[in-house]
Amino acid sequence: MPFLIDTNLLLRSIDVNHAMNQIAVQALTRLREQGEPLYIIPQNLIEFWNVYTRPLERNGLGRTPEEARLEIQQLRSLFTLLPDTAAIYPAWEGIVSRYGIRGVNVHDARLVAAMLIHELTHIATFNVRDFMRYAEILVVEPAAI
Repeated sequence: MPFLIDTNLLLRSIDVNHAMNQIAVQALTRLREQGEPLYIIPQNLIEFWNVYTRPLERNGLGRTPEEARLEIQQLRSLFTLLPDTAAIYPAWEGIVSRYGIRGVNVHDARLVAAMLIHELTHIATFNVRDFMRYAEILVVEPAAI
């Protein structure tokens, strides 16, 4: 089963101080051991940079841009980075219209659109509730892996 790895799982896997770090690391390790294809898209890396460099007092990790660049290099070596394509936008537009998506949830809908275009069936995420509305994909909570 091909998996898209959600940004929150990526972030928790590198934040050793986070309560969910061990679950995140174990989930990714198990998926690798099972030989599952693991993917990310450019949006994951953009969201990762945002949180990784955001100040601690604003719920970020407070790292420097150089640290973010190096961490993203590492992520790109661990996961297959699928490209953004022109087909993602119309797929996203259809999803947000069909599901009546509002506000910040448009970003999750874009991940789903990319999954559909790249024929990914599963997403590993701590935000299970945010993705459960999408009938086109299967949502897997890291603790269940």
